[in-house]
Amino acid sequence: MNAPKLDGARVVTYVAVAALAAAAIRFTPPIEARRPAERLGADRSTPAAAPSLPPAASPTLHTDTAAAAATSSWREAVDTLGRGETLSELLERRGLRGEQAAGIVRALARSDLRNLPRGLRVTLAGTGADSLPSRITLHYAADRLVTLQREGAAWRRHEVRVAPTVDTVAISGTIRSSLYAALDGAAPMLPSRARSELAWALADVFEYRIDMSRDLQRGDGFRVLVEREVVPGAAPRLGRILAASFDLQENEIEAVRFASRGAAGEFFDGTGKSLRAAFLRAPVEFRRISSGFGLRRHPILGVWKKHKGTDYAASQGTPVRAIGDGVVVFAGRKAGYGNVIDVRHRNGYVSRYGHLRGFSRGLRRGAAVAVGQTIGYVGMTGLATAPHLHFEMLMGGVQRDPRAALLQLKGGEPIPGRERLAFDRVRTQLFSSLEQRVGGGSRVAVAE
Repeated sequence: MNAPKLDGARVVTYVAVAALAAAAIRFTPPIEARRPAERLGADRSTPAAAPSLPPAASPTLHTDTAAAAATSSWREAVDTLGRGETLSELLERRGLRGEQAAGIVRALARSDLRNLPRGLRVTLAGTGADSLPSRITLHYAADRLVTLQREGAAWRRHEVRVAPTVDTVAISGTIRSSLYAALDGAAPMLPSRARSELAWALADVFEYRIDMSRDLQRGDGFRVLVEREVVPGAAPRLGRILAASFDLQENEIEAVRFASRGAAGEFFDGTGKSLRAAFLRAPVEFRRISSGFGLRRHPILGVWKKHKGTDYAASQGTPVRAIGDGVVVFAGRKAGYGNVIDVRHRNGYVSRYGHLRGFSRGLRRGAAVAVGQTIGYVGMTGLATAPHLHFEMLMGGVQRDPRAALLQLKGGEPIPGRERLAFDRVRTQLFSSLEQRVGGGSRVAVAE
């Protein structure tokens, strides 16, 4: 009697289990078909599929876990370009070869690939499961990034430029040995490279009035108001000089940046005359003086002899500039001068440039030259013991002290009378800022 009852219970149990199994199969969603390549191409914008979760897990927990899995798989690698290395070679070193690397290079602009600097930082980013990066970033500068974003089999280029914040600093100092050394001590708010650039920029502003190699003396003072460009994460960069002055032994010379419509030049002195005069103060850029005008012991002949010019020590090949507009009256070899050029100017002066290594292309007798034009290159031809430029100024065939002669020719074009009030306002504002803040290199706000 008991056996039949046991068999009936088993039947009921089997039927119930079969029904539950059928229901589970009926309501389980189908598994989505997905090629392996689609899973490898996933990134943050298309996260990889999350592993299956138990039926009891809530939908919210499922989404959060998938996002965490996608985020944790994101990887970034940073590399730098070596000396003489191309971008293709860097990509190959990172495992990208053939068409993979070629496609990345093709997506870049010509300007991106021209003169790639050594040490260029390259960031490659993507998911850990994908051998091909999803994003490549070239860090050209703190304010310029070029990013390549992979979209399927193609790459899309994006460029980001960060506008620098511009502030203004006031700097003052005293010459002890050189302008370079004075700026090193007076401008700690600027990096070393920017301080050197500022020295050169000041020499350019005052090149028609001050020979930085000779006119600056120990104890001379200077002040300058200059813009500084700041980008987060990068060293500050030098901006425009707005105003400056040099307090020399003989006088004070000012420079004010002013946009005049009636006079040539960007800078004007305190009287409103352009600092761009008819003659440069020096035929080579900011170099030291090795011999001045006057009596000296000749370095080769060993006898005391009047030195009838000024010697500028400079490296071989340094460009030599015409100190004013004129016409070449001699270009060739002449006794102890070696290779020499004579230029006649409209005021009757002749400027002479000796010991040259060579002449500029096309330079010959009768050729017209402009102020600042390169006419030759420093050498040591003729009676010379080292590379230098021998420079003379002649009037009526007689050598004159170049320093005194050029001082007489320093006048520049004045701003027109209709702009005088505007110029006076700008000058007063800029130099008031300098007077209030010099000494500490404080930031100042200057209205445009």
